[in-house]
Amino acid sequence: MIEDQPAISSSSRFNRLRNWLSLAGMVLCVSAAFAFILLFAVDLFATHANPYMGILAYVVAPMFFFMGLALVLGGYFLESRRIRKGVPRKENAFVLNVDLSRKRDRRLMVGFVGGSLGFLMLTAFGSYETYHLMETNSFCGETCHTPMEPEYKAYQHSAHAQVDCVACHIGPGTTAYIRTKLNGVKQMYHQILGDYDRPIQILNPNLRLAQETCQTCHWSQKHFGDVPKTFRHYLADEENTPFTVHMILKVGGSDPVHGPVEGIHSHMNVSNKIEFISLDEHREEIPWVRVTDANGKSTEYRTEKFTDDISKHVIRTMDCMDCHNRPAHKFLSPNDAVDQAMAMGRIDVSIPWAKSNIVKALAAPYSTREEAQQKIAESLRAEYKDDKRVDSLVAEVGKIYATNFFPEMKADWRAHPDHIGHKDNNGCFRCHDGMHMASDGKTSIKGSDCNACHLIVAQGAGEELEKVNRKGFDFFHVDSEYSEPNCAECHNGEIQKE
Repeated sequence: MIEDQPAISSSSRFNRLRNWLSLAGMVLCVSAAFAFILLFAVDLFATHANPYMGILAYVVAPMFFFMGLALVLGGYFLESRRIRKGVPRKENAFVLNVDLSRKRDRRLMVGFVGGSLGFLMLTAFGSYETYHLMETNSFCGETCHTPMEPEYKAYQHSAHAQVDCVACHIGPGTTAYIRTKLNGVKQMYHQILGDYDRPIQILNPNLRLAQETCQTCHWSQKHFGDVPKTFRHYLADEENTPFTVHMILKVGGSDPVHGPVEGIHSHMNVSNKIEFISLDEHREEIPWVRVTDANGKSTEYRTEKFTDDISKHVIRTMDCMDCHNRPAHKFLSPNDAVDQAMAMGRIDVSIPWAKSNIVKALAAPYSTREEAQQKIAESLRAEYKDDKRVDSLVAEVGKIYATNFFPEMKADWRAHPDHIGHKDNNGCFRCHDGMHMASDGKTSIKGSDCNACHLIVAQGAGEELEKVNRKGFDFFHVDSEYSEPNCAECHNGEIQKE
């Protein structure tokens, strides 16, 4: 029962906690401890870990616990000071004094216990629901809105759009579990301070092999063989002339049990092992490669300029992410984005110079999305002021920009190049450029033959596209044959250089 009491003896330290402030702190401490234990148990036995649970269980719950502890100590301090100064308790001051021999006190105790249990149940329900909220893709992409918006929007249009973020962004094992908790806390810290990278970068790409995660869904031993692929392009001329390439990708496989070790997926480190040295954190410059075959024979390749002692560098074993580096967060270049929109009929190919004008508008530098949308609209309306299709054109180009360009985060195809292929950046030609020579000075990594990884079975437009050669055409570059394979020397995602 709560009733007026005489001054409490200073000899009884426990009695100094019998005040409303300390009582409230005790309830808060118990609730926070209960929430932490519940969240820890749920996360521990969950089918997959949640990278942001570190924020909820190891930051939020302890924060409330220490707030409660501060209230307990604050009440104790104030009561001790009153006693030390000999200040009598005010007439309207209350202390907690329960006598269970009295019926009224028993009823009050039942009410207090019932209310406490109800409060704990609400704490449990709220903690559990918050846990599931933090598992959702929208939480991963939208809570830290500005820094994660580019990755989240790109994810929504990727081949992995139906895969939960947490399924890829956490590795197996206790070490990965603990690291993701600490990383979640660190992300919150940088989000509050606003000192996160622009654009977002992988801070330490060598922490673990991506195959540990990728192969939970993808079977590395599977033999894919040859895979047909069609690339639809449009030229930057007045007619937006279509130029289509039908090719067969030699994906192949890497496990001799399921098929011959050949093609692009022979890199999978199943029957052989591929290691390399990179001179930059984005792995754009690779001057040294070592290939070890199934029999244990190793061959080293290096560029002419790389004469360093390899013991001074980190040697990385190749994994999925060294080629598939943007599996769920790919930003289309202006060229590719406009080609895609034209192929899907979202941009009318009969609009004169549409490809050229749109790509130029998209690739221009802007400070904010608002500025970009305004200036893109102005440039297109000025170019096609008498064309009734300009409104729909402006709307579609605005959507392309909003999906692939994020000036506030400095995120676009230039900041995050895609290593699959070799059109707009070196990609495959980081190693397959014909410049990586073996120690004999004669053998190089295969790279100068366009048919090494794919066969072009048809290309061009109209009647030209109907000609099929199953043995493969030499690549025909718009209006002439092309013998040099390094496309990125001229292409850069915008209109190709003159």
